[in-house]
Amino acid sequence: MMILPKNMRPLLLFLVFQIAILVLFIHLYNYNPTSVREEPKPMHVLVLSSWRSGSSFVGQLFGQHPDVFYLMEPAWHVWMTFTHSTPWRLHMAVRDLIRSIFLCDMSVFDAYMTPGPRTQSSLFQWETSRALCSPPACNIFPRDMIIPQAHCKILCKKQPFEVVEKACRNYSHVVLKEVRFFNLQVLYPLLRDPSLNLHIVHLVRDPRAVFSSRERTTMELMIDSQIVMGQEQQKLKEDDQPYYVMQVICQSQLEIYKAVQTLPKALRRHYLLIRYEDLVRDPLVQTARMYEYAGLKFLPHLQTWVHNITRGKGMGRHAFHTNARDALNISQAWRWSLPYEKVSRLQKVCGNTMKLLGYGLVRSEQEQRNLSLNLLSTWTPFGQSYQED
Repeated sequence: MMILPKNMRPLLLFLVFQIAILVLFIHLYNYNPTSVREEPKPMHVLVLSSWRSGSSFVGQLFGQHPDVFYLMEPAWHVWMTFTHSTPWRLHMAVRDLIRSIFLCDMSVFDAYMTPGPRTQSSLFQWETSRALCSPPACNIFPRDMIIPQAHCKILCKKQPFEVVEKACRNYSHVVLKEVRFFNLQVLYPLLRDPSLNLHIVHLVRDPRAVFSSRERTTMELMIDSQIVMGQEQQKLKEDDQPYYVMQVICQSQLEIYKAVQTLPKALRRHYLLIRYEDLVRDPLVQTARMYEYAGLKFLPHLQTWVHNITRGKGMGRHAFHTNARDALNISQAWRWSLPYEKVSRLQKVCGNTMKLLGYGLVRSEQEQRNLSLNLLSTWTPFGQSYQED
């Protein structure tokens, strides 16, 4: 064994230290941060639409998926707290509410609910959420089951409000359906928010079908309509009010669609437009399209459910419930239920929106009643040109 002279030992220690430093640098240089497994970021989906546009159905297409935590129109709580305001004054409060819910912070509801103990049934239309009717929110139904709203409402309504937040944190996707945004600009901060992974599904429907459906639900929508009209309501004749509300709705849908075209390309990929009529004509294909966009698998039991629920008989038992009905027939119901005079007037206030989104106008009662005349045009997103089939 070789014994180093005493005067060489400090040099050897120095060399050993240098080699150790070199090995450390090599390790750091070759370190690949992507090799560390990070928890996948939750997907946040906002179904953006207007009243009576089929948004409850689309909400259920997402809400019944076992990977989705879904809430229907949470901004209802904001609007019902400030019934004498306007949509534009309430935009910021609605946006902040939506952001907090996406992050599973349900304390945001404290400002819009009566103080004191509350249950999950304090939430507007809570029973439409499969996630609130299955574990961990409610242990009665399995998570991968299609859960009827009526059964959930009876059996899960007494769960404490705290389970809403607990349930939200157990899902890879948080989906909210809203009808109370009237422009896209208010959502820009959410689209750019690094804590969110926001994707927008913008659902539109033929304004004539929307108008026809609204006529059957006038009382249910009365407060919402008053907020949309604001002070203009005092200046309008009663017969003119429904057309004014539709004009505001049509203009807002048009502006949302146009605003997307001004977004950077990266953000534009976070927007998907769906026409309700395309959905009911080919529900499996269009649902698969939405699922792919949101990063969800179209599971076999969901495919069967979507097929059955869109191929039922009749017009549905309740305007605000999603149950089996002849969806394609419903999408055309306005053609035999609305007088042509109303259709003509509506086309004047919503014509620009209809043309841009590919809804053909009718020029006579004969054209309106002729169901063999296709009024849905082939259409390319972000392009104003379209041609008749």
